[in-house]
Amino acid sequence: MSAAGLKAAEEKMRRAGEPEEAIAAFRRAYQRVEGGESAVIRSAELEPAEGVPGLDELPEAGEDALESVVAIKLNGGLATTMGLRQPKSLVVAREGQTFLDIIVGQTLALRERYRARLPLVLMNSQATRAATMAALERHPELDVGLPLQFMQSMIPKLTADGLEPVSWPPDPSLEWCPPGHGDVYGALRRSGVLTTLLEHGFRYAMISNSDNLGARVEPRIAAYMAAGEIPFLMEVVIGTEAERKGGHIARRRADGQLVLRETAQTAPEDEESFRDYRRWRYYNTNNVWLDLRALAASLDRCGGVLDLSLIVNRKTVDPRDRDSTPVLQLESAMGAAIQSFPGARLLCVPRTRFVPVKTTNDLLVLRSDAYRMTPERLVEPAPGRDGRLPFVDLDRRFYGVLDEFEARFPAGPPSLRDAERLVVRGDVRFGAGVVVRGAAQIDAAAPLKIAAGTVLGD
Repeated sequence: MSAAGLKAAEEKMRRAGEPEEAIAAFRRAYQRVEGGESAVIRSAELEPAEGVPGLDELPEAGEDALESVVAIKLNGGLATTMGLRQPKSLVVAREGQTFLDIIVGQTLALRERYRARLPLVLMNSQATRAATMAALERHPELDVGLPLQFMQSMIPKLTADGLEPVSWPPDPSLEWCPPGHGDVYGALRRSGVLTTLLEHGFRYAMISNSDNLGARVEPRIAAYMAAGEIPFLMEVVIGTEAERKGGHIARRRADGQLVLRETAQTAPEDEESFRDYRRWRYYNTNNVWLDLRALAASLDRCGGVLDLSLIVNRKTVDPRDRDSTPVLQLESAMGAAIQSFPGARLLCVPRTRFVPVKTTNDLLVLRSDAYRMTPERLVEPAPGRDGRLPFVDLDRRFYGVLDEFEARFPAGPPSLRDAERLVVRGDVRFGAGVVVRGAAQIDAAAPLKIAAGTVLGD
């Protein structure tokens, strides 16, 4: 049955116009699942990473540090966790500017400061391409004669019991899923963008998520890559209790190679160990740096398919309907490529470089005065916070969807500059100029309006 399932899945991908290298990558993942390969990485196989240098230890970079660098943003995601079906990068981040507007501003500011070409290239999906490219028409100055985007692939979701491509007539688009952001490497090659960048003299790439405005290209890291001839570098942060579901970096005992372990790769008996952020000290930011020549050579050796750790996600075909058909989604993580590059390094960076926006909780903090935006579009914690950000937990029943979230803050977010914690339970509408100081929790059994100018908390 599985052989028939693989053939059916490959034919489905071909009918959809997916490239042969993308089909080969899917075939490899399918065969690993069919062969009973476990995606699990056990704690007994690992030891903590140690001796990781910090960004603050790197020397200042020269004016030519960015001459051979390209910025690549992962832009395939929709803001579905906020109830939208539009590219997340087109959501307003702060001060009336979208994530994409701010990313473009950061890129142009770095170009001017370092007199560099610094292309910005987006990895889009079928769901984000049209709207994103239309938005980029507002920024013609971004074009430096190189591709502005390339496409990630899409793969069929598989039935959990038969490993066959699932059929879902109510919404055929739900029969497909992205293969994880580990697809970025193969997508760069099969799109021709990797070859084009190399032909135009680009050597290094920084790849990061478009919802992380802290992930601006850093000249010191570019210079560090070049000086050390480093093939692959991952930015990591010191773990906290909040990283209980995050991916951590460790060394494989068998060969000393750095590896990334995600939640979905953890055995049930290792769950307590996985959550031990003091032991597994360094956590993936999904900001990675690549030597493009090393990537091209590695992809040439393996026919365009890096052998990344497999992640098998068990879901339902309609994620909003728990009674819909159970499916498997075969994915890989971008950071898993660290094990494909001997000589890969870690670099510990401050939390200011890792501020992804996944929920409206995160968005409220980003839009508030807990942050500020510099003239170079660098988004950073406000002075006096020492890099710390307030904890926000809003009731998902009333704030989970973006439109409802914004309706409850009609005059904008409350002041969170002096806040440590804001928890809201119930339907609460905030007036203009509300201030949160220290810790505040609101429990509203009935709809409640906080009057303009109210000071909450300590």
